[in-house]
Amino acid sequence: MKGITRLYFMLACLLLASLQINGQGLQTPRVSPPAELKQTIGLTNIVVNYSRPQVKRDGKDRTDKIWGGPAWYGFMKTRNGEIPWRAGANENTLISFSDDVKVQGKSLKAGKYGLHMALSEAGKTTVIFSKKTDDWGSFGYNPAEDALRVETEMQDAAFTNSLTYDFVELGSDYGVLALSWEKKRIPIKIEIDLKTTVLANLRKQLAHGGAESWQATNNAAAYCAQNNYNHEEALKWVNMSIGIDENVQNLSTKAQLLYQTGKQEESIKTSDIVAQKSDINQLNNLGYQMIQIGLPQKAVAYFELNAERNPEDANCYDSLGEGYMAAGDNKKAIKSFKKALSLNPVDNVKQNSLANLEKLGVKQEDKN
Repeated sequence: MKGITRLYFMLACLLLASLQINGQGLQTPRVSPPAELKQTIGLTNIVVNYSRPQVKRDGKDRTDKIWGGPAWYGFMKTRNGEIPWRAGANENTLISFSDDVKVQGKSLKAGKYGLHMALSEAGKTTVIFSKKTDDWGSFGYNPAEDALRVETEMQDAAFTNSLTYDFVELGSDYGVLALSWEKKRIPIKIEIDLKTTVLANLRKQLAHGGAESWQATNNAAAYCAQNNYNHEEALKWVNMSIGIDENVQNLSTKAQLLYQTGKQEESIKTSDIVAQKSDINQLNNLGYQMIQIGLPQKAVAYFELNAERNPEDANCYDSLGEGYMAAGDNKKAIKSFKKALSLNPVDNVKQNSLANLEKLGVKQEDKN
């Protein structure tokens, strides 16, 4: 009986395909409407094109009849061979990647693929990426055209009436794509090599006119500095930026790259140039950068310069206090925080100075 049901289902699909073909471009509403999911992870674009069959439609309810029914288990036997489920409806589901990725830990090249699934009643699911992308459903499926097969586990989930693809989890270098339908979910983890893909994109942009802009060349170098890699090429980029327009931003990037490559003396000399060119906020940030890289005395020098330039700014003295604390000079730190409080600071500066004075053991009545 089950075999007859499958046969009727397959014949209905083939009839629908024939109607679509013979319609000669005449469009009518589909029972399972098409949909598209787009998601960018890092700079990698992922697109899923699929159709959305429904559990409940026009008074009919297929709850508890989906899995093992229209979404059949295993491979359906046809005269052309055994075929997996199309993971959707109508034309076969398609998925494309703009860059190489890893799916469930296995490598897959950039490109477009037909997406199919072989389900099991126990929950194990084989996800198949096929090089063939022009099928009606899975009826032209040929295992010789598989690009990749991976395994995942079907999960119980909240009821979803219309079959849906969505990214249920996202990170900076990965996402979990899930097919959700009826009371089940099929998750697929997709990972990207963020550093490699971004670097390739940066090179491409710079090769197509970006190298003429100090902002573009500096941004490329700054990305490398932020992620502490590709230093040699990044230094070339930042030097190009400085050659176009020397400023605080690209000099700061260069100082960071020099420090990361062990050229501390050259890095400090560059930071000193930055200090002379900086406004109040830039100089303040430069001081905190020195604390972060373990040079508190240099931070104090920059904070002192900022306070000297801006003697009525409470935040300058609050930052100077933190510089003294980092350098271990608590006596001067207390004096600076009290100076900050005497200049009628905004609330966040006031609360920071008070909190640091408390850390330094200054009693409430002694804070003024």
